[in-house]
Amino acid sequence: MKFGPDYARRLNRKQSSRNDIWYLDEVVISIGGKKHWLWRAVDDDGYVLDEIVQSRRNTKAARRLLQRLLKKQGLAPKRMITDKLGSYGAARRQIMPHIEHRSHKGLNNRAENSHVPL
Repeated sequence: MKFGPDYARRLNRKQSSRNDIWYLDEVVISIGGKKHWLWRAVDDDGYVLDEIVQSRRNTKAARRLLQRLLKKQGLAPKRMITDKLGSYGAARRQIMPHIEHRSHKGLNNRAENSHVPL
């Protein structure tokens, strides 16, 4: 009763398409007194695509998130929207250079709102 609806919602997630928009964001969390970064990807419907906790906030960490997303989703999105962290742009150029990337503080509200339940 407690976890069943959450599992069912994850199993019945929507299929990825070429017209998807990914919203990427990171937030600092403390684990055992040490600073870590929770990287999160949300689609245009507000569904959390992937989460990953890493100790760094650099291009290698952003590249790891994008590789996991591509493997999990199977298709690259039409557009990627991030905050102004430069690591996203560098990782995108290495992994999927043909994807449109918008980096703006106000456009990324969907990803910022996904941190609220955390």
